[in-house]
Amino acid sequence: MSVPAPAVLIVDDDEAIRRMLAAVLTKEGCAVTEAGDGVEATEAFRRRHADVVLMDIRMPHMNGLDAMKAILEVDRGAAVILMTAFAEVGTAVKAMRDGAFDYVIKPFDIEEIRVLVRRALEIRTMRADIVSLRRELSERYGAEGILTDNPRMMELRATVAKVARSNATVLIQGESGTGKELVAAAVHYGSPRATGPFVKVNCAAIPEGLLESEFFGHEKGAFTGAVGRRRGRFEQAEHGTLFLDEIGEISTGLQVKLLRVLQEREFERVGGSSPIKTDVRIVAATNRDLESMVKTGTFRQDLFFRLNVVTLKTIPLRERPEDIRLLAAHFLERFTAQNDVVIRGFDPAAMESMLAYPWPGNVRELANAVERAVVMSTSSVILPEDLPDSLRAERNALAAAGVESLADLDGVEIGRPLRELVGEFETRVIRAALAHNGGNRARTAIALGISRRALLYKLQEYGLGAREGAE
Repeated sequence: MSVPAPAVLIVDDDEAIRRMLAAVLTKEGCAVTEAGDGVEATEAFRRRHADVVLMDIRMPHMNGLDAMKAILEVDRGAAVILMTAFAEVGTAVKAMRDGAFDYVIKPFDIEEIRVLVRRALEIRTMRADIVSLRRELSERYGAEGILTDNPRMMELRATVAKVARSNATVLIQGESGTGKELVAAAVHYGSPRATGPFVKVNCAAIPEGLLESEFFGHEKGAFTGAVGRRRGRFEQAEHGTLFLDEIGEISTGLQVKLLRVLQEREFERVGGSSPIKTDVRIVAATNRDLESMVKTGTFRQDLFFRLNVVTLKTIPLRERPEDIRLLAAHFLERFTAQNDVVIRGFDPAAMESMLAYPWPGNVRELANAVERAVVMSTSSVILPEDLPDSLRAERNALAAAGVESLADLDGVEIGRPLRELVGEFETRVIRAALAHNGGNRARTAIALGISRRALLYKLQEYGLGAREGAE
């Protein structure tokens, strides 16, 4: 598919100048349109948006400055290059503040025109690439990239998309492994800062004595080992987002300095004396209860208020069991590709193990479990024995019943296949739970700690018909 030629509109009341510029730019591979005054120019531009407009300032009917304003109202991204006499340079410079790309003074050098047009086209292409990249990043890492079938998570996803468009400081709270970094990335890549850097700092992983230097950088000789100037994370994140993970782990002394940056939007490098202005959005995350820490005096109240402009709370995986299948399939696709193996999916028993497990490590633990299963698997599907021991369905079923050996199960014949025994036991438990909950499947699923979908699967698997439960 051929790329269309860049469109250039030449506007001048001198026909000789128009023809000369048209000949030059046509040789440059441009599709050229001509206009004799500002009125013709705006009409021509509305019919076909030009990438670059070369326009004289002094023209009849409508001058170049008024025509430029009309053109930029139609397309703010158009590059308008003004052609002017030496006496009008001041006017041209003012026009650049109003949106003109550049200006040339008559009589001009043809090579100067070529260079300006090329530069204008390159910048326009770069802007289009940035818009495309931003769209791609937003789709991949933005709120839509948060995979979920859970209503509460869908609500969180919608909130993230709304918050991302602002410049507000965000505090993300939630258990470890619930995707706080993913939410932070979604805030960044869904924001106007998406093309800027997304810089991450794990406050718990950096030694206390190095945190200040890590945040703000240092000057040469600021301390032993500072052999040169170093840019800190705030400088690295300029015009982007700084993600402060485990913010509850920083000392009260560093909290004071961080508060100053948030209030005054400036900082000093360690060992430096000159303040450095910063344009950074802060997104912080913690698995700790900062409000309780404020009450005990281990976290500054004023910093908490500065961070807590918008609060987003991630949801533990055990509270959204419908996401287990979705996320497991996602991780299976990722890790089979990374390990160059072909695995079709999960054996039903393996999936039941995952649906029944409480996932104390949340999504991170699920990802690790699937990766381990991919590495250990020797078949075309993930089997229960490929999963970590903690996920084995048999062990979960027996532990839930408080059974330490099969001999504790009255009426069960020892020596039969374990899966058959467990199936029989689960049938009895499900029947009892359904009876206890008046046949209501939704309440039964909650009582058993599994999703409603998992319960329906078990009803079908064990041949428990409609009479065994109702909606």
